[in-house]
Amino acid sequence: MANYRNNKILGGAHGAPCQLCAVDDGTIVAAHSNQYRDGRGMHLRSHDYRVAYLCHRCHYVIDYGEQSKEERTEMWESAHRATIAYIFEQLIVK
Repeated sequence: MANYRNNKILGGAHGAPCQLCAVDDGTIVAAHSNQYRDGRGMHLRSHDYRVAYLCHRCHYVIDYGEQSKEERTEMWESAHRATIAYIFEQLIVK
């Protein structure tokens, strides 16, 4: 079964602040989960509903930072929860 794709979710990152550090520097992207339980695999991104709107710096830290894997996973999960709230508050409810 193919992973879920949704361009509206991905496009929602445009104009959003980073959901981890709150910066709005024009580098915000929909960063996919790196966890296999979210559909990640060899040459396969996770489902589009498992994204976090992150700036370039925070995205890099979560993917390659010096923190432990558990700490980086919790950072991503926190940003993901904030992203889901942002999607509902800014993109769906309006």
